[in-house]
Amino acid sequence: MNRNRRIFIIVFITFTAIVIFFAIDMASRTTAPWNKRREVERALPIQRDGTAIDTAVTDDDTLLSR
Repeated sequence: MNRNRRIFIIVFITFTAIVIFFAIDMASRTTAPWNKRREVERALPIQRDGTAIDTAVTDDDTLLSR
């Protein structure tokens, strides 16, 4: 095997592996369009009457409480 061909194959395999790694990483960090509704439901629990439960606000969560 010629030296240039060996270098090309090594660079090609390395580049392909890096592209596959980035594709898998980006895919794991994004949400598919058909799952957007479920993600919102998990982030904001909704009561049976249709109003959202605000889980971020507590009595201790103010700047004036100190």
